[in-house]
Amino acid sequence: MLKSKHVPQLLILLSFQVGMSQSIEIKGSVESNIGIENINIINKTTYNYAITNAKGEFAIMVRLNDSLQFYSMLHKTKYVVVNKNMLLLKTIKVALEEQVNELSEVTVGNTLTGDLFLDIQNRKGEPPVNFYDVGIAGYTGKIATQSERRLNEATTGGGFIPLNPILNAISGRTKQLKNQIKVEEVEALMQSIQSRLAKDFFLLNPLDEHLRMEFFYFCADDDNFIEACKNQTDFEIFKFLRMKYEQYLENRSDTED
Repeated sequence: MLKSKHVPQLLILLSFQVGMSQSIEIKGSVESNIGIENINIINKTTYNYAITNAKGEFAIMVRLNDSLQFYSMLHKTKYVVVNKNMLLLKTIKVALEEQVNELSEVTVGNTLTGDLFLDIQNRKGEPPVNFYDVGIAGYTGKIATQSERRLNEATTGGGFIPLNPILNAISGRTKQLKNQIKVEEVEALMQSIQSRLAKDFFLLNPLDEHLRMEFFYFCADDDNFIEACKNQTDFEIFKFLRMKYEQYLENRSDTED
């Protein structure tokens, strides 16, 4: 039989273990050198959603081992797994790194020597050739994004044996660039659908205002999101959103239970 002095400790332990399996609200803060407001926090396990205020503060429902995604256009995406200490203290602090888009160094115009007469002699006065002027068909298609240009550079190369594709495949850079392009494509498509269809969709499918952005991230996380929504009619997109709406409500119901 347990001694009476061990009973309080056992009750505390049991209550703590029960709490680990239930959703609780934790409060957190974000640190960054380039801005801490309007940073998206998504619980990738339960699809709860939060956004930071002007002080970088937020609150979100979590359980043990839930995965939290911190995302903004100015920062590198960061994932944090909820551990026991976070649940016990009901707080979390996350430092984000700046998303740096490096630009290659370029030289604009001719390099001047400081010798006026020599610079005049070396100047090139011919106007640039315009392919329209000489009757040559030029490229008029979609302008590639920075990530797409980087991927093209990483997967092409010159010489008898192109080294760029080989080296980048070994280092994993090619895979990283492909994933980045997919993330950008999904984000752009989601924002487009939200701006065009959100008002009409939520008139027929009610959802609290603070849950709507969470719902769209839930839709975008579907593996078939691009196939179901890209270059599709609004009617087809509405069908997909309606299907995800029912799944979303069911997931929230299970989480709250």
